[in-house]
Amino acid sequence: MVMAALLLPCQRKPAFPGLTIGSGCSLTQVKDTLAEIISELPEEKTQTYRALLKHLQSLAGQQIRNMATLGGHVMSRHCYSDLNPILSVGSAVLNLLSEEGLRQIPLDGQFLAGLVSADLKPGEILGSVYIPHSQKWEFVSAFRQAQCRQNALPEVNAAMRVRFKEGTDTIQELSIAYGGVGPSTTTAHSTCQRLLGRRWNALTLDEACRLLLDEVSLPGSALGGKVDFRRTLIVSFFFKFYLEVLQELTVGVTPPEPADSQRYPEIADRFRSALGEFQVTLPQGIQTYQKVDSHQPLQDPVGRPIMHLSGLKHATGEAIFCDDIPRVDNELFMALVTSTRAHARIISIDSSEALDLPGVVDVITAEDIPGTNGDEDDKLLAVDKVLCVGQVICAVVAETDIQAKRATDKIKVTYEDLKPVIFTIEDAIKHNSFLCPEKTLEQGNVEEAFENVDQIVEGEVHVGGQEHFYMETQRVLVIPKTEDKELDMYVSTQDPAHVQKTVSSTLNIPISRITCHVKRVGGGFGGKVARPAVFGAIAAVGAVKTGHPIRLVLDREDDMLITGGRHPLFGKYKVGFMNSGRIKALDIRCYLNGGCTLDDSELVTEFLVLKLENAYKIRNLRLRGRACMTNLPSNTAFRGFGFPQGALVTESCITAVAAKCGLPPEKIREKNMYKTVDKTIYKQAFSPEPLIRCWKECLDKSSFHIRRTQVEEFNKKNYWKKRGIAVVPMKFSVGFAATSYHQAAALVHIYTDGSVLVAHGGNELGQGIHTKMLQVASRELRIPMSHLHVCETSTATVPNTVATAASIGADVNGRAVQDACQILLRRLEPIIKKNPEGSWRDWIEAAFEQRISLSATGYFRGYKAFMDWEKGEGDPFPYYVYGAACSEVEIDCLTGAHRKIRTDIVMDACCSLNPAIDVGQIEGAFIQGMGLYTTEELHYSPEGVLYSRSPNEYKIPTAADVPEQFHVSLLPSSQTPLTIYSSKGLGESGMFLASSVFFAIADAVAAARRQRDLAEDFTARSPATPERVRMACADQFTDMIPRDDPKTFKPWSIPIA
Repeated sequence: MVMAALLLPCQRKPAFPGLTIGSGCSLTQVKDTLAEIISELPEEKTQTYRALLKHLQSLAGQQIRNMATLGGHVMSRHCYSDLNPILSVGSAVLNLLSEEGLRQIPLDGQFLAGLVSADLKPGEILGSVYIPHSQKWEFVSAFRQAQCRQNALPEVNAAMRVRFKEGTDTIQELSIAYGGVGPSTTTAHSTCQRLLGRRWNALTLDEACRLLLDEVSLPGSALGGKVDFRRTLIVSFFFKFYLEVLQELTVGVTPPEPADSQRYPEIADRFRSALGEFQVTLPQGIQTYQKVDSHQPLQDPVGRPIMHLSGLKHATGEAIFCDDIPRVDNELFMALVTSTRAHARIISIDSSEALDLPGVVDVITAEDIPGTNGDEDDKLLAVDKVLCVGQVICAVVAETDIQAKRATDKIKVTYEDLKPVIFTIEDAIKHNSFLCPEKTLEQGNVEEAFENVDQIVEGEVHVGGQEHFYMETQRVLVIPKTEDKELDMYVSTQDPAHVQKTVSSTLNIPISRITCHVKRVGGGFGGKVARPAVFGAIAAVGAVKTGHPIRLVLDREDDMLITGGRHPLFGKYKVGFMNSGRIKALDIRCYLNGGCTLDDSELVTEFLVLKLENAYKIRNLRLRGRACMTNLPSNTAFRGFGFPQGALVTESCITAVAAKCGLPPEKIREKNMYKTVDKTIYKQAFSPEPLIRCWKECLDKSSFHIRRTQVEEFNKKNYWKKRGIAVVPMKFSVGFAATSYHQAAALVHIYTDGSVLVAHGGNELGQGIHTKMLQVASRELRIPMSHLHVCETSTATVPNTVATAASIGADVNGRAVQDACQILLRRLEPIIKKNPEGSWRDWIEAAFEQRISLSATGYFRGYKAFMDWEKGEGDPFPYYVYGAACSEVEIDCLTGAHRKIRTDIVMDACCSLNPAIDVGQIEGAFIQGMGLYTTEELHYSPEGVLYSRSPNEYKIPTAADVPEQFHVSLLPSSQTPLTIYSSKGLGESGMFLASSVFFAIADAVAAARRQRDLAEDFTARSPATPERVRMACADQFTDMIPRDDPKTFKPWSIPIA
């Protein structure tokens, strides 16, 4: 037990050479105290304090450090504790308080293991922690490696202390402790004892590593997986410690006399790169965009960098989201009951125990649905069988959310397991388990071309899935009206019309009785296109059955478990090319893990195949894609819609060709890029001129060729750290492959005081669509933006809307708003001509007096788009967005960590409606793409249970992951007559450009492998996590770890791609 108060203040007692810190001190206070004492005392006395301070800078985040206490951290004794290993090797002492007085116990391995003999007694509390000063000839270091640099629990951490016999390098004391390799902090006591009396040299290093691997053992089925990686870190950390101490001995300590015949081993210059760790730095960047025409009126906001109208509200917390709506009278809460089996028949559902609980009102099952229960293969509520863990079976309605969630645990579902159970793409292929027919595009004669090339390379690419991780989870509030079966729905969705239609069919009532309101959405990224309709329909059934308003809010864990995300991909390629790097033939086949139902998987597969060629003209080309049916939650739309996964296969192929030709990848890209007006593989004509401009400008702005030389020089001089640089081009297709999905409508009201209310069919997802719509209306009506307002998106105001997706929300809705404003302005023209000197308000009042309608509906019929899959041709996309990105990284070959040194992006935005918002969209998409390609990793159990369903296990990028230099430029002087004011939609395209980071990491890994005489080409696996980077940089430490036969143990998790 630890009191949540500062029992004893931080203090230094003159009688004791050390620091005593009260258990109630926050970690921030501890950090500040350590920094102060380090600045005051000699370095030799602060070794332990420096190690603690180092870990406190990356432990959790600032907010958590402000609240968490030292005592709480110590007493939690988590296996991944960052401070306990350091306190243990630093000989810290716990001061315990009770009615009997003060008692002291060592914070050692026995205490950390929870042994009764070394623990607190009943009635005792932790008062403070005493940390002694370090001594001369004593050295302390700490290490940690996590999935990302901040706000992440370590995969492995370590603390190590050595004390030498004075004037020598003979080990007198040695302490080593690890976190993350057992159920508690693990001390290597036996290893340390066996090394006493040994000299600090290479022989001792080698023996220590082998002893550590014997003593600190991890079973193949260890919790958390990544066993080989964690084993490697055990010895990699000790090697780092060995070098750090050696450096201190050779630099900071007077060497022994020659008569001793002892000399400290010297560290080779190229090995010094193992020393030091990557520091978090404040990112800097430059955003470059076009200026507006000098003749443009000052009040015309189009093309100007206007701040997001809700930006300040987002920052202050004043922005109202769905669950911020105050509780309404008689409101009830709903919680969902989900399947615990991956493929099973439902024998029975027993809700009696749940219904007996206080506050529980009802349990909603499929039998309560008056209309259609979803589709035949995709039920709203499960009937007869379940197809994945997380499938919704029923829902509990109660007076409070706590009561509803508690009751879900009391619903007893009896199952009978069914076969087969399929989780991986490999198993789906074996069982011929697919959701849709294969989609194919082909041009030229691929087989013949393979017979006339210099070289052929075949390879595989694996891309993991991605969780949407929107800030606002799925939620809906359904309010039934008292008559005519009307419903008001407040829902967080990208497609309120789809919610409306689904609820209509579920309740068997006309669509006109249902009104969906969307004020703003706390992030969507495609995850709120289809899924909100399911939750809205279930909540609506509950509202109709009980007659009460129903609020359904998923917590993060349930949201991640139920909703699915980006499709994992397995791609195979066969490429034939000349020694010059010219690709003559390419055959790519991709398989997507679609989950248990179709959802958007067929569309994603189609878009994947359509976009696979990216920026390259390959005359003999075959592209194939298919979605696999597995017993996982159904995957769905996600920003980029298949392109970020598929294009990674294409670019990996380019990298493989470069390796075989002995040429830089950028040369292969240039050689095979579209150069002149041409047609795509699906026969759509386009000009690649903006693509070439983006490519050349990116190379120029990034000083690519100079930096490529600098990277090569760095790599020659450094063995344990490597740099990589990569530049990738992009041809991204915007829009849906169907004309009807490009239509849009708007409604504009002018009130008699001159103020204007704009309504349109787009949804504010944080992307700034409302801001852009007001810019359009401001220009068209020739009035300041301050006169204009957007209230919400509502199906009662603008009906039959299309999902805000595919990067065209501002495009099509802007045209509709423009149409409505132009209609109004035409009505006002006679009045303005009569009184040209009048004010806007004068004209509006006059129009009202003359009975001129001040309300207008605007409409845009949409861009023409179609695709004929039987013929393999069409014009499926209105236009393309082009771009290029260059990224440079540095990796630590011993830990797999990396830092992003610099990124330069050039994007073809044509004439941006709002450069501030568009640059923000590019940056945001790029950062989200970095997560896909480097840190965001989904882990499933062998039974199909998603492990990574909270921020603890699933790591999206943070501010610490932004490139240290981050430059974005919008390509100047670019035009397109098709879109409103010659602008382009940029919501998704930046996502793939983050692959430049992935390929820069791969470039660094290839440099390491070259130096180790290993094959440069290796199977590309995304994300490039520290584990994958470290294990690809094979060396003596990866070679010495024990390897388990996969047949002898059950793995903690399984790869699904």
